[in-house]
Amino acid sequence: MSATEDLPKIDLPNEHGEIFGYTLSGPGNFQRPTGPIRSRKAYAAAHVVPQMTADNTPGAVASLDWEATLAYRHELWSYGFGVADAMDTAQRGMGLDYSATQELIRRSAAEAAKVVGESRYPALAGRTVRDLLACGAGTDQLDPATIQPGDLKPVTDAYLEMLQHVEDSGAKVILMCSRALVKAARNAEDYVKVYSTLLEAAAEPVILHWLGEMFDPALAGYWGGESIEQSTNTFIELLEAHASKIDGVKVSLLDAEHEKYLRSRLPNGVRLYTGDDFNYPELIHGDGTEHSDALLGIFAAIYPAASTALQAFDAGQELRGREILDSTRELGLHIFSAPTFYYKTGIAFLSWLNGHQTGFQMVGGLQAGRSVLHLVRTFVLADKAGLLLKPELAARRMSQLLEINGIKASIPTLTGVS
Repeated sequence: MSATEDLPKIDLPNEHGEIFGYTLSGPGNFQRPTGPIRSRKAYAAAHVVPQMTADNTPGAVASLDWEATLAYRHELWSYGFGVADAMDTAQRGMGLDYSATQELIRRSAAEAAKVVGESRYPALAGRTVRDLLACGAGTDQLDPATIQPGDLKPVTDAYLEMLQHVEDSGAKVILMCSRALVKAARNAEDYVKVYSTLLEAAAEPVILHWLGEMFDPALAGYWGGESIEQSTNTFIELLEAHASKIDGVKVSLLDAEHEKYLRSRLPNGVRLYTGDDFNYPELIHGDGTEHSDALLGIFAAIYPAASTALQAFDAGQELRGREILDSTRELGLHIFSAPTFYYKTGIAFLSWLNGHQTGFQMVGGLQAGRSVLHLVRTFVLADKAGLLLKPELAARRMSQLLEINGIKASIPTLTGVS
């Protein structure tokens, strides 16, 4: 939108319930890459779009809108990102049931294979399916309540089943943290035993995922340590013993200093994919010697800005790249604010505002996980970051959301347009 065009205005409520007028800023100057991004390796963790007429209530079987779900993956691919699929962003174990997870992996991998075969996007030239798609292998076919301490076999078998399913699809494997393993493991040695079996079975190098309890409280105490230091030592020992089978590690602990320490301890050839949705600008920028790659849920919300920033890093414009990422930080902090479990609501909300899905619904009714005022703040911060790419549509949908929630506000209009 040019500077001469009028931008929509909308009435919004503040935290005191008072209505104020807000004029949108317009989309940022973002562009798709004309070739592969090379200075950083980046995956965006994608959400899923449900059928709007499905029973999208807690506990219901997931029914996905496959056209919209896969179209969102194409959108991410067109900006040069790999897609991390069937992860917590896709509501894995949080509304996305096991059968839907299996189908999501199959369909996304088939779509990635088509993209590679057709050389569809210049940003992905020379990339393989494994570059385009990495999928979570977990144990969510198990009920953790049925697992007894020390009974590692059902957990290992469940992991192996999913590992095989992802490998058969052609995607890269991400070994996710397991709620069932938390129940089964008695100590750090049990974690090492299970993961060693999985790594030995993997045909290709995998990504290990360390997801903190702020994302999933059921994962407290992962790796069996009584402290983060002990757990980190166990993690590093596992990496050193199986480095040839590990492409990288994704760490989602929201602790930049811990990530920098872990990054410095990685074996040669093992990447650190930051999962820190708070501190990603500084971690991806790096310190001049080391930097993190990325596997981030926030990238599914800020992908036009994130891609433009990575293109700047490629061009040697490090400060510009950092500046663009910094411009999205406040939005990331808000979307991932406590309870962090509900960050997926913000990603789906922005997807709806930008026209990538017809309704603001989520599998399992998770759209109810954030308040209207939280969503208003998400709207404003996304606009300030230039990430409402269709301002008129976004303003109208925001106004409609306010109206159905009993907040009286005028329908947005464009100045001088009837």
